[in-house]
Amino acid sequence: MMKKEDLIHSIMRISDANGISGFEDEVLAVIRDEGSSLGTFKEDRLRNLYLYRSENREGLPLVQLNAHTDEVGFMVKAIRPDGMLEFIPIGGWIPSNVPAHMVRILNKEGEYVPAVVASKPPHFMSEAERNAPLDLSKMVLDVGARSREEVVKEYRIGIAAPVIPDVTCRYDANHDLLIGKAFDCRIGCASVLATMKALQGKTLPVNLVGDFSSQEEVGTRGSMVSTEQIGADLAIVFEGCPADDTVVPEYQAQTCLKKGPMLRHIDARMITNPRYQRYALNLAEELGIPVQEAVREAGATNGAPIHLSGGGIPAIVIGVPVRYAHTHYGISAVFDVEAAIALATELLQRLDEKIIRSF
Repeated sequence: MMKKEDLIHSIMRISDANGISGFEDEVLAVIRDEGSSLGTFKEDRLRNLYLYRSENREGLPLVQLNAHTDEVGFMVKAIRPDGMLEFIPIGGWIPSNVPAHMVRILNKEGEYVPAVVASKPPHFMSEAERNAPLDLSKMVLDVGARSREEVVKEYRIGIAAPVIPDVTCRYDANHDLLIGKAFDCRIGCASVLATMKALQGKTLPVNLVGDFSSQEEVGTRGSMVSTEQIGADLAIVFEGCPADDTVVPEYQAQTCLKKGPMLRHIDARMITNPRYQRYALNLAEELGIPVQEAVREAGATNGAPIHLSGGGIPAIVIGVPVRYAHTHYGISAVFDVEAAIALATELLQRLDEKIIRSF
């Protein structure tokens, strides 16, 4: 098993990399570095990144270990004459979570410019404005400029510039917690790498490919391509899943911090293969690996396009709980990441062609 300090370092590096949907090059560079000893990397034209395990052998079933590389963020839409930047969301945001935060804007020189997400100060609001819900169209990005010309010529910011939450990941050793951005799904990316590292040098009954797919946050687009490129027989989807332990009654909570990864039976776009799901849950129980089960009415993961590809690829989702996903800051427990990796590692040492066919 990967050393805990190495796992934490890997998560922090991948979390801190900047990459909204479609602009994920920096994330891929970190993943390539983190996985350099594990096998052969390939890339497609949508910037999906594939890591084929060095120990793969001819004639074995192929298992796809998926996680997505993009994060939610924003994009510059227009530059006002007064130097304020209008923007659009990339991925799902609740408007009330956006204002009064710092962001990074990638300019034409490849440099990041700090900016504040600003709205009209309360001092200048009418009573009606104070009582009205604040939407994104009422917010701007302020880099401190006084004119459009200054933004374009001095800050070198243009239309369609990607905008990333300005957050640096940190680890609280006293409580075994990570606080940072993009845990959906950079924790998943780190989990794929850690799983492959844990199995490095071992003889397996299956072949492995790490699938670091792009553009999940805008409609699982990358995995629509990656799953066809790979042609796997089985899939494990790692995801950073929204934790519910602070927002629902205790009896309803199914994605709690420090209770292990969540395996969802259903969401808006996938009914998990019940035979594969039960096999994974039974194995976790047998080995004492803590897991949680969930029934979700909304949301979706890359499992959606994967399980509809190739005649129907059996797929499970191993989700690490993330408090406050799709905001600037997520909170996750390393304990849950370790349990997710342990479950995947144990599964991959047991799954063979006969078991996969039974699903």
